[in-house]
This record gives sequence, structure tokens and C-alpha cells, in this order.
Amino acid sequence: MQPYRLPPSKKAIVDKQLEEMLEAGQIAPSRSPWASPIALSPKKDGSLRFCVDYRKLNASTIRTAYPMPRVDDTLDSLREAKYISTLDLRSGYWQIEIDPDSRDKTAFITHRGLYEFLVMPFGLSNAPATFQRLMDIVLAGIKWQSCLVYIDDIIVFPPTFEQHVHDLSIVFDRLTNAGLTLKASKCDFCRRELKYLGHLITADGIKPDPGLVASVQLFPQPTKIKDIQSFLGLTGYYRKFIKDYAKIAEPLISQLRSHQKSNRAMNHIEWSDKCTKAFGELKTALTQAPILQTPNFNEPFILEIDACDYGLGAILSQEYDNQQFVIAYASRTQTAAERNHFPTEKEALAIYWATKHFRPYLEGTMIYIN
Repeated sequence: MQPYRLPPSKKAIVDKQLEEMLEAGQIAPSRSPWASPIALSPKKDGSLRFCVDYRKLNASTIRTAYPMPRVDDTLDSLREAKYISTLDLRSGYWQIEIDPDSRDKTAFITHRGLYEFLVMPFGLSNAPATFQRLMDIVLAGIKWQSCLVYIDDIIVFPPTFEQHVHDLSIVFDRLTNAGLTLKASKCDFCRRELKYLGHLITADGIKPDPGLVASVQLFPQPTKIKDIQSFLGLTGYYRKFIKDYAKIAEPLISQLRSHQKSNRAMNHIEWSDKCTKAFGELKTALTQAPILQTPNFNEPFILEIDACDYGLGAILSQEYDNQQFVIAYASRTQTAAERNHFPTEKEALAIYWATKHFRPYLEGTMIYIN
């Protein structure tokens, strides 16, 4: 295999990165029969990140079954958070050594020759689960109680300042004993609100990360199917903040559905006024997204359902101090067969679907259905 061709300016960046990794003991010259190409991808600050394209290696890799945390479970655990700290490990993956028998498979080819990693590189299909397993072991016994971890991002969230300081010291001790180091510039301590996993965590509740919302606002009108997929992927991540998301997005979803049925070229779409309206309404809905509350599993839940001609909707909420607070919105489109149901059948379907969708919240608790 030949390395990807790079202009002289990028070759200089690769040279610098290779020297730094060689000096740090992260890579070594290799005689491996494996050879993955490298590339440079842009970072948010405009600089370039050194990457290895492990797609062919990953295609031959047996995937580990170790589970990754669910973002919604993580956010739901922050109900009592009054002071929040986030800790970021310094090049977290590179703090894990690669088994000597597997190093040759990580080999990558450059204009300077062939090298292999001595530490776990980014891009391997099992790397996230491997790191998550390590962090779960390191923080065993305190995870979900006073801290949470999503790969290399740790959040500490006790309800009082005194307990917060105490729990931080425990986390520091665990990391020190495991030989793991933090990147101080990417850590935040004892904040009242913080960005975490694409959300803004506050004492009042949770809302979408304003920075990511801004990127949605700048999203240009789609001109091909992949653009619609990207836009729905961005907005869909925050669909629990948007009432009747599926109903609003139906014209765009219909475009994807029609494309799948007809097998048209990926660059062909039939953009309509309805698509323009849906595109704008989703942007507006996200900018006006409410602050959602985290659930209190000791209190009853209120489930409001709605069934229109072609969609199902639900609102999960709870009542505190005679005021109702939304926990999450949910919605989906109806199938062609479901659209032929009578109104009462659609309402029954909505109840069945909504209780199933919100089962992790509702099972074992009191529910009021409206």
C-alpha cells in the first residue's frame, strides 16, 4: 500500500507529529505486514489532527460486547447536581498500552516509512469500549453515585459543596492509583452550569448546548439526500426537547423514505415548500427549546398522549410545587396501516407506544395518563 499523497505543508505537520510520538514512546518503527494510511483532519481551532484510517483493519476486527453508557441515563442521573466538575484525561487513549502481540496490526504508513503504535490509537473500533471498561474499573463503587464517566469525560456532581470537594478528592486518588493523568486546561471545577455530552447542565435543568444549536442554525438548505440525513441527525439528537418532532420533520423524513424505495441517486431530492417549512420549523424549535427537568423516581409521572392523522406524540412530565415540568417529548410517524385506524384505535396505539417508549421512567412508578 502507498501512503496518501500530502502537500509539503502537511508533510511538515506529519514530520512534527511523528517526532513527538517517537520521543514520547507512543510509536516505534515497524516491520508489520499491516499498513493503514494516515490523514490530517481539521480541529475546531483550525489546526490539524493526525489520524490513521483503520477502516480495513476494523472490518476484520471482532467487536467487543462491552456496553457504552447511554447519554439519556447519564443526564437523568444529574437531578441533585448543584455543583458540577468535569475532568478530561490527557490523550486518554494513549494512556493505555497495546498488547505486544497486537502492535503490528496498528501499523500505519507515511512518507517517512512504516510505524506502529505502542499505545492504543484513535480510530480502532474497540478503542471506545476498551477505555470505557478501564474507567468503569477505576471508578467502581462511586460511579452513578457521585460521578459518571463517558469514555474519557468524567463528571462529578454531589449536591453540596462540601461533598463535592470530598468526592473530587476520591476521584483524584482513583486516577492517581491507576496511573492516569488529567489535562488541566480541559477540566472545570465547581461550576453551577457546564457543557457535557452536547448539553448544558444547569441547576434549573438541562438544555441543548448553545454552540451546537448555533451550528444547526447555520446549516444550509439541503441539496442532496446526504444533507437531509445530516440535518436530521443533528436535530434528532435533541428530539426530546422538541414537541411533535416527527410531525414537523415528516416532509424531510418522507424524502428519505421515497429515496429508499426508488433507489435514486444520492444527489437527487425533490425539495418542496413543505420541506422548506419543516427545515425552518426544526431550526426555530431548537432555538426555543425548553429547559427539561431530570426525573424524580420517587414521584408520580404524568404522560400526555396525542394521535393525529399521521403521527403519535407524547409528553412526559412531573409536578412540583403545583407546577408541571416537562422531562421529555417523544413522537413518531404512523405507518401506512396505522393511518387507516379509527381515532380511538390511534389513541390506544399512542398510549401503548408512549408507555413502551418511556418504560425506563414509568415501570414501577405511578402514572397519570391524559
